[in-house]
Amino acid sequence: MTPTRQLTFADHRRELGTNRYIYAVVSRRAGGLSIGVNLNPDKVCNFACPYCQVNRTVPGREARVDISQLEAELRDLCERVAAGSLWSTPPFDTAAPAHRRVVDIAFAGDGEPTTPPEFPAAAVAVRRVRDALLPGTPIRLLTNATMLHRARVRAALADIDDLWCKLDAGTAEWFARVDGTRFPYARLLKNLTVLAAERPIVIQAMFCSLDGDGPGDEEIAAWVSRLRHIGTTGTIAEVQVYTVARKPADDAVAPLSHERLLVIAQAATAAGFAAKVV
Repeated sequence: MTPTRQLTFADHRRELGTNRYIYAVVSRRAGGLSIGVNLNPDKVCNFACPYCQVNRTVPGREARVDISQLEAELRDLCERVAAGSLWSTPPFDTAAPAHRRVVDIAFAGDGEPTTPPEFPAAAVAVRRVRDALLPGTPIRLLTNATMLHRARVRAALADIDDLWCKLDAGTAEWFARVDGTRFPYARLLKNLTVLAAERPIVIQAMFCSLDGDGPGDEEIAAWVSRLRHIGTTGTIAEVQVYTVARKPADDAVAPLSHERLLVIAQAATAAGFAAKVV
């Protein structure tokens, strides 16, 4: 017998019925139900973060994104929200009363959402459905910021309300290790700096330990320095500091203590940023 699924912070599975692209999770950072848009059902990502909970040993689905199907799935879920029937159907009936509100429609999922060529068309489709059925609900992009210098991605940002950008490191060495990438760290910082000069961004910072080794005080000081650099010419609306809350694919990863997270957030606050542990 399949156990009843409970919608909690600890469950961020992308499955929702027979849907291919649209899912829903209770987001601890957003504070309620987040309607997810997964443009990476093939599980391909340009990062290989060891703290990621996506099991990439299990094959993904077709890479091509069918925009008409994505829009139909999103419309179905949003219609149920608008009609008020969502919270009486599984698994949404298991959500805590305080979280029974839709806080956003978020491009997230099993990889970097800006990498598929269909991202611009998907952004248009999501805005169309949002405007028709859930006006006022923010459309968010959760991004590692690696593609923000690409023209097609930059153009598509006009259909996105909020930009939540990853910055997990203050040095190129820790960046390569904690995000599992050879992407140039300087390019990432430039992308964030240019974007923040054009519109406010939220920085999401995941801190964890790898094989018992977490970011030391020098790494955190370097990270704060990067925030200062971005904030010199741009606007960082908020800094979200957090650690792993669900089992990652890599057993070498462990969460940092809440006390350590508070120290990191306080360092960002002392530098003039609105920082919090989430």
